[in-house]
Amino acid sequence: MDPAALTVEQAARILTAVGGRWTTAETIRRHIERGAPTAADGRINLVHYMAWLIREFSTNAVGEE
Repeated sequence: MDPAALTVEQAARILTAVGGRWTTAETIRRHIERGAPTAADGRINLVHYMAWLIREFSTNAVGEE
């Protein structure tokens, strides 16, 4: 797997494995709808996504899901 080009499902599996908290593909899709960055083909760069999450959580835009 390339962490710079993950499917939503792959990102959810990785984040669940390393975060100790269940992350679903649906949650990531909601984040994408709210503006989380993706490539033109819908793949996720894990570093860019995590930076977006940190920024969103710091401004409380995402909140607990």
